[in-house]
Amino acid sequence: MPLNDFPALSVDSSRLPRHVAIVMDGNGRWARGHGLPRHEGHRRGKDSVRAVVEAARELGIPYLTLFAFSNENWHRPSTEVSFLMQLFHRYLITETKRLMKRDIRVVALGETDRLPPRVRQALAATVEATRDNRTMTVAIALSYGGRQDVVNAVKAIAQSVADGKLSPDEIDEQTVARELTTGGLPDPDLLIRTSGELRISNFFLFQLAYTELYFTDTLWPDFRERDFLAALAAYQLRERRFGAVSNGADHPLRAQN
Repeated sequence: MPLNDFPALSVDSSRLPRHVAIVMDGNGRWARGHGLPRHEGHRRGKDSVRAVVEAARELGIPYLTLFAFSNENWHRPSTEVSFLMQLFHRYLITETKRLMKRDIRVVALGETDRLPPRVRQALAATVEATRDNRTMTVAIALSYGGRQDVVNAVKAIAQSVADGKLSPDEIDEQTVARELTTGGLPDPDLLIRTSGELRISNFFLFQLAYTELYFTDTLWPDFRERDFLAALAAYQLRERRFGAVSNGADHPLRAQN
């Protein structure tokens, strides 16, 4: 749906976040509320993914990360995990042409070696096919955990020190950031979590240090362009100081006074 269909939720194109990350939550509750099996919630959530990717692309947001499957999600019932893997596989197969047409690059985050072979192969194929696209990057976090991401980075840095390639005195924030699975991506400016949960659930523990957090009661299968624009509008009402003292000049609410 064209974004100009929502004039009341227009956003300032000069103040958009560079990187938006989304914890897509509420599929199961949506299904339960509609008297449907859980997998129908996951199926409907795929439509929200397409809507948000299209909206971000139209707005010109260069980076979008979707938290699709956490390390902890492996503990869900095997039937649900199997369905989710089938859904991921189908999405990758069916969406690659659309991603290519829109010049969208896909990158994978997380311990993807844990994915079933055919999902891993489809993901690798999509990443390879889109690697030269430049208009937008969509990062898909599959089998991702923030703590494990930090642990893996620490192990890599420790190995570099043991090999004599790095001195402990040379380790700084940039060193750690480079070794995270998100190395090369900017930290998110805005994190959106759907379904009313007020936590980050082991997602981007290092990367979210100064990210603006936006929580909505909307369940992920109901999250569409209007909801995305509402999150961006709320983001633009905030003043990002990064620990510094406010000057008040560029804050939209203060600018009116």
